[in-house]
Amino acid sequence: MKKKLVIAGGGHAHMVTLANLDQFVEKGHSVTVIGPSEHHYYSGMGPGMLGKTYKPEEVRFATKHVVEKKGGNFVLGKIVRIDAASQLVHLNSGGSLPYDVLSCNLGSHVPTDVIEGDLANIYLVKPIERLLAAQERILQLGRREKISIGIIGGGPSAVEIAGNLWRLTREPGMQPAAIKILTSETIMPHHPDGVRAKALASLNRRGIEMVEGCTVDNIRTGQVTEASGKTHDLDIIFVAIGVTPNPVFTASGLPVGPEGGLLVNRYLQSVANDNIFGGGDCIYFKEAPLDKVGVYAVRQNPVIFHNLMATLDGGQLQPFVPGGAYLLIFNLGDGTGIFHKWRLLFGGRLAFVIKDYLDRKFMKTFQAMEN
Repeated sequence: MKKKLVIAGGGHAHMVTLANLDQFVEKGHSVTVIGPSEHHYYSGMGPGMLGKTYKPEEVRFATKHVVEKKGGNFVLGKIVRIDAASQLVHLNSGGSLPYDVLSCNLGSHVPTDVIEGDLANIYLVKPIERLLAAQERILQLGRREKISIGIIGGGPSAVEIAGNLWRLTREPGMQPAAIKILTSETIMPHHPDGVRAKALASLNRRGIEMVEGCTVDNIRTGQVTEASGKTHDLDIIFVAIGVTPNPVFTASGLPVGPEGGLLVNRYLQSVANDNIFGGGDCIYFKEAPLDKVGVYAVRQNPVIFHNLMATLDGGQLQPFVPGGAYLLIFNLGDGTGIFHKWRLLFGGRLAFVIKDYLDRKFMKTFQAMEN
């Protein structure tokens, strides 16, 4: 019997499902993919795009094109509420779509509680597309005068953004910018000392200032205010203070984890609704909390595809096994990186070359579907 499959979000955890969308269609099921953009940008290459190491077309996947090519329907929009009882998803357009099976890869967002007013010259590090607007603005201002840029946050995202901003402001015709990271702790506090030391050495060598112990109370266009009352006047501000899951699950009254992510069992299935699945940053894995790193979304890919097909066709579900240690490589923006897995840790040009190779290979695998 023909059933309705709705795919919410075209992110990393849905890549294998999108690649095999035609298999659902061939079995008589209708497939609708909902996304906020016709493209999905790969976050792992986002800082490199900001620094102009990569062109936008190198870091994005043509979601709408591929969905329609494989016989599915693409809807441009965002889900604002899931009505599990009626099996409907409600969209920001005011419309709604019915589903028999729903899979969510809605990602995460940067909290905006401390931002006052509009976002003029303030850039959240997600969605990745926002980095393109930041790049354009920095190039516009930096060709006229020396500007000051602040990055709020101390995690890997803040470090990669800072390093790639340094690269961007050395484009021909640009005046070098004053770049500073404002963080409540030290930078990369949840990583080994060796990773932190290499990151600090790289940033210090390039004159990027670190303001540690900085508790930000308020952000508004042109200025950051600490809880102590101290202010920092900045032309451009990036906000990289960590991410929280999409709020749609809490708004929908579905069971969620501590931060609001959809609470899923070992089959990546909602603990309350066996026809709702999820992956990536928007879920909370009941079996064991997962770090918010892209590798888990990639590992969830084949499981989500299998379980969606099994649910539609009455097959047996496959459990998700998170796997062991994962590789982390950070792009420092100057053609170098930091490589870390198990006890293996090194920095320099080789680390970036490895990251660049893996990222391009990952993207080309899925971009091949566009042709």
